[in-house]
Amino acid sequence: MNVITETIDIGNGKPILLETGRLAKQADGAVLLRCGDTVILATVVASKEVRPGTDFLPLSVDYQEKFSGTGRFPGGFLKREGKLSDYEILVSRLVDRALRPLFPDDFHHDVQVNVVVFSADENNPPESLAGVAASAAVAVSGIPFNGPMGELRVAIINNQFVLNPSLSDLEHADLELIVAGKDNSVLMVEGEMNIVSEKTMLDAIKFASKGIEIICNSLRNLSQKVNKPVMAYEKRVIDENLWKEVEALCADKIQTVIEKALGKDERKKEFSAIEEDCLTKLTEGLTEEEAAQKASKIKFYYHEIHKQLTREYALNQGKRLDGRGLEDIRPIWCEVGLLPRAHGSAIFTRGETQSLSTCTLGTKEDEQEIDGALITGFKRFILHYNFPGYSTGEVKPNRAPGRREIGHGNLAERALKVVVPMDEAINPYTIRIVSDILESNGSSSMATVCAGTLALMDAGIKIKAPVSGIAMGLISDTKTGRFAVLSDILGDEDHLGDMDFKVCGTAEGITACQMDLKVTGISFETMEKALEQAKRGRIYILNEMLKTIQEPRAEYSPYAPRIEKLIIEPSDIGAVIGTGGKVVQEITKVTGAKITIEEKDNKGLVYVSATNQSSLEQALKWIRGIVEKPVIGEIYDAKVISIVDFGAFVEFLPGNQGLLHISEIDHKRFASMKDTGLKVGDTITVKLIEIDPKTGKYKLSRKALIKNTASPQNHSQSKVKNLNKK
Repeated sequence: MNVITETIDIGNGKPILLETGRLAKQADGAVLLRCGDTVILATVVASKEVRPGTDFLPLSVDYQEKFSGTGRFPGGFLKREGKLSDYEILVSRLVDRALRPLFPDDFHHDVQVNVVVFSADENNPPESLAGVAASAAVAVSGIPFNGPMGELRVAIINNQFVLNPSLSDLEHADLELIVAGKDNSVLMVEGEMNIVSEKTMLDAIKFASKGIEIICNSLRNLSQKVNKPVMAYEKRVIDENLWKEVEALCADKIQTVIEKALGKDERKKEFSAIEEDCLTKLTEGLTEEEAAQKASKIKFYYHEIHKQLTREYALNQGKRLDGRGLEDIRPIWCEVGLLPRAHGSAIFTRGETQSLSTCTLGTKEDEQEIDGALITGFKRFILHYNFPGYSTGEVKPNRAPGRREIGHGNLAERALKVVVPMDEAINPYTIRIVSDILESNGSSSMATVCAGTLALMDAGIKIKAPVSGIAMGLISDTKTGRFAVLSDILGDEDHLGDMDFKVCGTAEGITACQMDLKVTGISFETMEKALEQAKRGRIYILNEMLKTIQEPRAEYSPYAPRIEKLIIEPSDIGAVIGTGGKVVQEITKVTGAKITIEEKDNKGLVYVSATNQSSLEQALKWIRGIVEKPVIGEIYDAKVISIVDFGAFVEFLPGNQGLLHISEIDHKRFASMKDTGLKVGDTITVKLIEIDPKTGKYKLSRKALIKNTASPQNHSQSKVKNLNKK
């Protein structure tokens, strides 16, 4: 057994140990990563043959956390790991997007990367190490790869940059990014921040690049130690004659369509017609098999010529497919309050991209429970993104959300959650934003951010500041060093360009970002220009949004629940719940209010919600009555429980009874209780006048609340009369 090891030290006091040659030896590449008590096994396998007709890289990356690695059972009925959770999908995407640009353009074998967390500790979160493990596995596999790449997390904690911080430290971070790169260039960035400047974000990425360089050097050492031969594959050979034929037939026509500045559908139709005409002319007279083989090459050459001409148009003319300049933003229109029964709703339209977003306000019961192997807890702010087929004019079955939808929704959620107040005194609600994309031609996730902001404001949520988002593109020429940064990219520009850089934030700074590349890295100079250009575009979009609604509505929707929180003694929780939940169920049944009770920080927290104020106040009064402590001098409504010779026993607070002596019923004297007129079930008002210090018994008075209308003279005369009578 030839076990090869390598140690990575990025200077944070947490060495990363890599090992290959002992586990999973039948995979093309397998690396075991250890960092503290976190243990990750990454494997990669490539198919031996290319599937017929495949002209892209069929790469799949799966990241999974084993519950056994943290000593926990999976939740649910089956008690086994099932399909990947949303969180695991998000980490899978982080690894995938960093690896994908580094495979050769003409390598079309199926590649599967599996990253499995077999042990995890909170000081070394596995998601910040998964990319390193995956990159190491590919680096030692012999699969063609223009790597290795390094990936890590950088955070700002107490105004200091920290690499791969612990989960507890992340709770205090003002910025948190996952950054991937190689050779002093950036491949992928994703994260969130507490409204920071472009310079701060760029400085964080530069700081991360130092650690990434160390990782890449260590992975090269590991790859050299293994020294596995590079896998042979059929490389693309350009047929120069056929390329020239396609160019002669199509180039001028493509250029003409580019300069027409057509809409998405018209442009697509004209480009398709040019391609079909070219295919027809160049495959005429061939057998079906010959035509199919030649057509595959023609389509590739056509696409490359189309791509080249579009990119040159932007670089040379500063113009784009829809006629805009490099920094121009598509026309924007917005509307709020579209849906009368939704608690908040908004439409945001930018060009041919449109999001209809709703905001629903819920109670404590609506919180989302997070049950991961390492991360558990509850979420009070949730955002879901839906991308139906009709948004692009396609027939597509409605299924569970795919990885793209989960990723786009997560980015928009991270962008907005920074400005949503989590203080229950300001915002007592659980909030769910749902973005349904009605039209799409690029930047639909950023339309979700904008529509989500408007929906929050329409719902009356007192956000700290409105947030907008913009997607930036890049077209670069490596031969000349020229590049053009594009603001608010179209779908075609995403497909034909080199970068999709999404930046979200307020007028003051950035709240979230996501950058994907199709090239093997960009410079910090290019990124700085993109960030500054994004800021100008973001603020322009924000100003357009604020023309529709300038600040959150003063009142919540009449259909939104009203929520109040009561703080009670933990010892009183049982009294509110009652035996078998009898009391709380009765309150809910009678008032119609929802009640949630929990104990936290040695306090009893009672959340009461109702859709109308009277139900809310009725339930609150009931609960306050249960937990209220009797106070001498206070006045209470009381119910007569029983009558005895010397008075009446009354319940003046739930569970609290006291004596109303016959002498305290009225200023008049009564010979017997029959003369008082009181009977069991009567409701009267009483005052607590004494609590026996020894027995704790309560003495109540009704007389103390009744004005004495008898004069002193009348009292004297009555006494005399009574004496004379005797």
